Amino acid sequence: MSFTTKESFGEKGYDVQNRVILDSLTSGNVVSSSQPDAAGPDLALGIPVDDLADGRMVAGHVGKEGVLLARRGNEYFAIGAVCSHYSGPLAEGIMVEDTVRCPWHHACFSLRTGEALHAPALSSVACWSVEPRDGKVFVVAQKDAPIPQGRSGAASGDPLPGRVVIVGGGAAGFAAAEMLRREQYAGSIVMLSSDQAAPVDRPNLSKDYLAGNAPEEWIPLRPLDFYEESAIELRLGTNVQLIDVPSREVVLDDGSRVPYDRLLLATGAEPIRLPLPGMDLPNVYTLRSMADSQAVIERAKTARRAVVLGASFIGLEVAASLRARNIEVHVVAPEKRPMERVLGREMGDFVRSLHEEHGVIFHLEDTASRIGETHVHLSSGGTLQADLVVVGVGVRPRVELAEKAGLALDHGVLVDAYLETNAAGIFAAGDIARWPDAHSREPIRVEHWVVAERQGQTAARNMLGYGEKFSAVPFFWSQHYDVPINYVGHAPAWDEISIDGDVAARDCVLRYKRNGRVVAVASIYRDVESLTAEVTMERETV
Repeated sequence: MSFTTKESFGEKGYDVQNRVILDSLTSGNVVSSSQPDAAGPDLALGIPVDDLADGRMVAGHVGKEGVLLARRGNEYFAIGAVCSHYSGPLAEGIMVEDTVRCPWHHACFSLRTGEALHAPALSSVACWSVEPRDGKVFVVAQKDAPIPQGRSGAASGDPLPGRVVIVGGGAAGFAAAEMLRREQYAGSIVMLSSDQAAPVDRPNLSKDYLAGNAPEEWIPLRPLDFYEESAIELRLGTNVQLIDVPSREVVLDDGSRVPYDRLLLATGAEPIRLPLPGMDLPNVYTLRSMADSQAVIERAKTARRAVVLGASFIGLEVAASLRARNIEVHVVAPEKRPMERVLGREMGDFVRSLHEEHGVIFHLEDTASRIGETHVHLSSGGTLQADLVVVGVGVRPRVELAEKAGLALDHGVLVDAYLETNAAGIFAAGDIARWPDAHSREPIRVEHWVVAERQGQTAARNMLGYGEKFSAVPFFWSQHYDVPINYVGHAPAWDEISIDGDVAARDCVLRYKRNGRVVAVASIYRDVESLTAEVTMERETV
């Protein structure tokens, strides 16, 4: 495996308003890379071959379309210049063999076809034909979107399932359904979701959408008509009572039964509710669903003071979003510094100072003892005024269905390297799945959006007989005001942190080591190094 890079040029903005609006109704889900300023060279006029060294990329345009031109040996590739997830500039990412990875959130695209190979991008980008001649290389014309060949079942030779049932309407469930259709699976797909809303871009619910910077139409992963046109039977507001494993049926709350040939459990997690007086008051919220975020937004319209219980990623993203709405925000948490358990002392101190720069007031090494209609009472004896209280103290996996079905559990639903449970034909993905991680070399369960999506994609292919091990390195990102924090790997414990750069200057890479081995990497504005760390960890799993 080889990879090359193109360094970023200056500090970039991460405002979600720069995001490409996904048009999932276009043929092949191809997203345009239209750029009003037609940046870079006009690739239709060609560039000298000598200006594009082997393994390099250049961003240019053809007309008003942004195009990425790349070279690998004597092969030339041209695809859309921006990521279909949040419009990340692909030329500032890295090239790995015949793929390119987005610098912002580590989506991966085929340079040969433009296909979105790895989440969080789910839509392909345009692909262009390239012609080298007379010492120059020209981007000639946009190609038609490729039609997937449908390799379903080729690996095992087993008959394809007639019906796939997916329990859950989150990241893993949606990604699985979308991948099944992308692989040309022609059988029945039934998605059973207890939520009232179709699958949404959940990370945005605590970030730009909550802050008021992203319109509601950007939040659904696909519009409702996508499910009808893709023949995905999406049943919202549907509660599953149990899984009848011997009969291969899912039993709903109303007693009706849904048979399955393959089943994906993707029930996700639910917010932890503190055992406090006042948790049921109308001014107290948790944040998980679209309805939760909308309720907080509605309350925020009239609120002047908010208390956030918990200094987790969700809690602090909520704090930042509420500050964007000019609400006074107090954060109450039992730890000495925010995020220290995950990111360490140096990054924890930075995160605290960043939020304090924006007016957040911390009450650390303290907890709430009682919530009232207008105040939060602290264990230390103090009180805080609060028109709005958001509880962000973590989540717990929803494993009740798996437990009643007799599936193997151990801090989550145990799955093998192919994401299959101990019950044949039943797979698990997302927040509930505990899998044998090839990099950390131990079973792990993580609650990351990108991991859930990628597991859903792998589970879908394995339900079709691919026999594909899940080997993706865990990745997540968190946004605090204009500062993104990227994290690759998994480090529940470490014995050393090496820091390259300056954390306070917002230009750094932190490497978390155990027994001399790097197990995770966190970074701020070091996108290429974050991507390189991901590839290095992938190599170690081979």
